[in-house]
Amino acid sequence: MTGLLGVYECSIDAKARLLLPSAFKKQLTPVLEKGFVVKRSVFHKCLELYTMEEWNVLVKDVNKLNRFKKKNVDFIRMFNAGVKPVELDSSGRLLLPKDLMTYAGISKNIVMSAAVNMIEIWDKDRYEQAINDPSVDFGSLAEDVMGSMGNKSDDVDLP
Repeated sequence: MTGLLGVYECSIDAKARLLLPSAFKKQLTPVLEKGFVVKRSVFHKCLELYTMEEWNVLVKDVNKLNRFKKKNVDFIRMFNAGVKPVELDSSGRLLLPKDLMTYAGISKNIVMSAAVNMIEIWDKDRYEQAINDPSVDFGSLAEDVMGSMGNKSDDVDLP
């Protein structure tokens, strides 16, 4: 998968189902039938939705960890905490597991945000707090994370 695009506000019905936005459906068409995996995010109180294809790529790396090192075993256990397979129903809805909704503080209004190879599922208020966090200077963060990657324009000699 080359990467997902988009941020969409959605709502969850009384049975904890959410309708996958049509833009995501179009991007995921080749892999929709294989299902998804939903899990807790490592760094935030949100959920991560992986296609089965992307999940299998990630699991290959996790399976390379030496299980005779305690920190690796602890990581694997925590990484897999709450992991659940989910599928689209005939109406294009995903049923979110109640325990994961509780973990992420998800009630009715959510944000589904593409994060390159997966989709984050946030409670709308928590998402707004995270992206508007005054302690995070996005310009500095971008420079720290992406600044050393180089651009094609760096190779051009300017007069």
